[in-house]
Amino acid sequence: MKNVLMTILLFTALFACEQTKEEEQEKEKTEEITDTEIILTAAQYQTAGIETGSTSIRNLSDVVTANGLIDIPPQNLVSISAPMGGFVRKTELLQGMKVKKGQLLAVMENPEFIQIQQDYLETQSKLDLAQLELKRQTELSKENINAQKILQQSASEVKIQKARLNGLTERLRTAGINMKTLEAGNIVNHASIYAPISGSVTTVNVNLGKYVNPTDVMFEIVDTDHLHVELSVFENDIQKVKLGQLVRFTVSNNPGKEHLAKVYLINQKINEDRTVRVHCHLTNEEHGMMPENFVKAIIETGANPVTALPDEAIVDYEGQSYIFLEKPKQSAKKSGTAFEMLQITKGVSENGFTEVQFPKDYENTKSGIVLKGAYTLLSKLKNTEEEE
Repeated sequence: MKNVLMTILLFTALFACEQTKEEEQEKEKTEEITDTEIILTAAQYQTAGIETGSTSIRNLSDVVTANGLIDIPPQNLVSISAPMGGFVRKTELLQGMKVKKGQLLAVMENPEFIQIQQDYLETQSKLDLAQLELKRQTELSKENINAQKILQQSASEVKIQKARLNGLTERLRTAGINMKTLEAGNIVNHASIYAPISGSVTTVNVNLGKYVNPTDVMFEIVDTDHLHVELSVFENDIQKVKLGQLVRFTVSNNPGKEHLAKVYLINQKINEDRTVRVHCHLTNEEHGMMPENFVKAIIETGANPVTALPDEAIVDYEGQSYIFLEKPKQSAKKSGTAFEMLQITKGVSENGFTEVQFPKDYENTKSGIVLKGAYTLLSKLKNTEEEE
């Protein structure tokens, strides 16, 4: 009986030891991966192509980020109207059409054109008569035949008719009346409107037969050969911006292509949204951009020595930036290499390197930073979490 009891106790002790071993192994497995830690075996380490190193000091260009629009100079956007109004009798313009400077845009018809031309021809005749009378009075004055007052009246009449004729001439030219036709004595009831610049038609507000007031905009023409960039820079950053600095930007309709410009003018007024307008000229005139295209830009404000890491050492996850640190081996029982994910703050980036700022409590400077294979670690870490 005593032997049987000893056997049972021994079996119980062995079973308890075995259970403790299994619990320790199970506990060790659960400790291998936490929210920010992962362990790789030697084979996984090699397959992932892990390379570790440390930060370096590099001269990276500090930048100011800004948003803005593609804009055009005021002289390259023309709104066209009929200065004297009238009915539209002819136009073939459509939005998007290209026009050349001096090209016929529309023909306007207005009964008032007839009266102005009639006044012009009558005034021209009166001026001719007044000039003849002045010449005659001048000859008589030399012989002291007429009074000086009559000569002065003749000279005044010539000036009055000249002024009236010049005023009517400008009104006719503004209206679009062909002066050569009028000089030949032909009066017409229509006037032509011509393109003042070359460019593309962006707005057409008329149709045949429509009456147009002098203040109505009939067409808009834009010349896109001389575009520029208008940026809005926050007031806290404007002190860093100087004339001549390089600007790198992309436009909304082609975000994959980078364009270059230079700071040309800096406004001296802060807008209501606490931004300052910065006017930039394109380094090269490029086609394909359109006025009002949205722009994302960075202004390079100079190079400064900063703590940096290669871009591939930094991973982005859920709007935050992280790096991986290789942890020193703490237990001989654990096999493999442990890595811990550390949140950092990114700064400027240039030529494959990015400025990094570590948390204030970060002191583990001896830990190797994963320079290559960081995204592999992130993928494995997040996949493991999903499985759990």
